[in-house]
Amino acid sequence: MGMQTKHSGGSRYYFDEDAPETKYPGVTSVIDLLAKPFLQHWSAKMAAELAVDSLDILGPMAERDRAGAVNYVKGAASRYSKRRSSVGSEAHVLFEKMIRNQHIGRVHPDMVPYHRNFAAFLDALQPELVRAEDVVWSAEHEYAGSFDGIVKLKLDENGKPDPQGEAATVMVDWKTGKDTYPEVALQLAAYRFAEEVIDAEGVRSPMPETDGAMVLHITDQQATFKPVETSEWVFNYFLALRTLFDWQTTDSRKVLGDPIWTTAAQQTGTERRAK
Repeated sequence: MGMQTKHSGGSRYYFDEDAPETKYPGVTSVIDLLAKPFLQHWSAKMAAELAVDSLDILGPMAERDRAGAVNYVKGAASRYSKRRSSVGSEAHVLFEKMIRNQHIGRVHPDMVPYHRNFAAFLDALQPELVRAEDVVWSAEHEYAGSFDGIVKLKLDENGKPDPQGEAATVMVDWKTGKDTYPEVALQLAAYRFAEEVIDAEGVRSPMPETDGAMVLHITDQQATFKPVETSEWVFNYFLALRTLFDWQTTDSRKVLGDPIWTTAAQQTGTERRAK
């Protein structure tokens, strides 16, 4: 039997169908605990820009349905994120097929630039696929996650592509967002330091040894491939977040007891009987 995922409390959990009682949080759910104060300003900016750009339709909309108009403006950021997530998902499916040399068929026009840039990466780096889209599992630290790929690359002594260079086994992640951020180091370190890898059929194997990690940032304009630091000191930061995840989702609910004294008004017997 294979691995399954479920969402609970806004987080993704992984579990084996043969042992559903043991479920571990996903790597990205753990990393999502990091504060992102810029998102509040970005969300407000998206709503403000939509409101200003839609002045001609918001007035009539608000007259008919004020709540609907509020929700329309309020949802600007979430709608954008949903669209970007859809693009990212489609691109990941495309990239997996391409690196596996599977039949692609017709490429949607929106995906054509991503296809072109990923093809350029494959041509320039000539990666040899080791594994793709499998699940990592850490019973020791109680987390799981799905990685994009493990590949072998020929690199020179400076870590640059070289057809005559030494082979290096590298954990890779494809990103299609606006930019790459430091959190990818936590993500890739968690994948590298897991003890097991599980394929689509549920077969478990020891996690392959890797020499490092890299991130491929692909947009509709260009592709950039860069190394990512994923040594043990980075992994220790992920483990700190993993501990915080338990506090946030479970243990924080256990620390406050019921009041043993309060200034809340107490009803008299007469008041209770009057109800």
